[in-house]
Amino acid sequence: MNTLQPTLKPSNWNPMPKPKTIFKSKNHIHPTKSQSSSSSSSSSSAGRIKRTVLTKDGRTKLNISPDRDFYAYPRFVTHVDNTFIQTLTDVYRQRLNPEFQILDLMSSWVSHLPKDVNYNKVVGHGLNAQELAKNPRLDYFVVKDLNQDQQFEFDDASFDAVLCTVSVQYLEQPEKVFAEVFRVLKPGGVFIVSFSNRMFYEKAVGAWREGTGYGRVQLVVQYFQCVDGFTEPEVVRKAADDGAKGDGSVLGWIKGVLGLLSGSDPFFAVIAYKNFKPIYD
Repeated sequence: MNTLQPTLKPSNWNPMPKPKTIFKSKNHIHPTKSQSSSSSSSSSSAGRIKRTVLTKDGRTKLNISPDRDFYAYPRFVTHVDNTFIQTLTDVYRQRLNPEFQILDLMSSWVSHLPKDVNYNKVVGHGLNAQELAKNPRLDYFVVKDLNQDQQFEFDDASFDAVLCTVSVQYLEQPEKVFAEVFRVLKPGGVFIVSFSNRMFYEKAVGAWREGTGYGRVQLVVQYFQCVDGFTEPEVVRKAADDGAKGDGSVLGWIKGVLGLLSGSDPFFAVIAYKNFKPIYD
């Protein structure tokens, strides 16, 4: 189920609006679900999931309660440090043009886009309507649990860019989500997935919890590679300062929570484009 909300709240704003309510904007992206599985007409295989990346155990979370319950209470905090945020903003400045129509996937109350750049349209997605409503960069937003339903009610080829910031670790069906991102991207559109070593440990999938920084990068690379039609993923890394918050292990996470480590968060981004025709292994 999808729920769309404008970013400005009236005095009687209800965080749980009627389902499938649509608010049109001046730029007219119509969130109408397409019957096509891929926006590429050049090849029927484009957007096809070629292989499964995660095992059953790799998709398992320690906390199996519904994600909507876990994220029901708004968290108006930043989940990474200022150094990470500045690096991400610089990447966005380099990769995103002002005329772009952008989908901010698994977003929150801040999108980390350059403040001095006005984009054609920014559409948000997340699980907490209060957080999304507070985000000043969003023209409107969608409340949706991607672990329950991986399809968006957007037309094929609706967006020039899709962003996913420090949230990919929570996807239980990443292959299907990346295929859906491929569908809604325009040919040549970019998908930027960024992450660090922080997480809600009990809500991250097993393959992520058990991985290292390098292993998680390779995992996201495989998410791209399992969908027919993405270009070869590009990896952007920025090492943490001395004394940074561990290696992403359970012990490192505990030390970070207890404040026993210092330094900046490591920055990782995996970037790929929707090609005009699929690339074969």
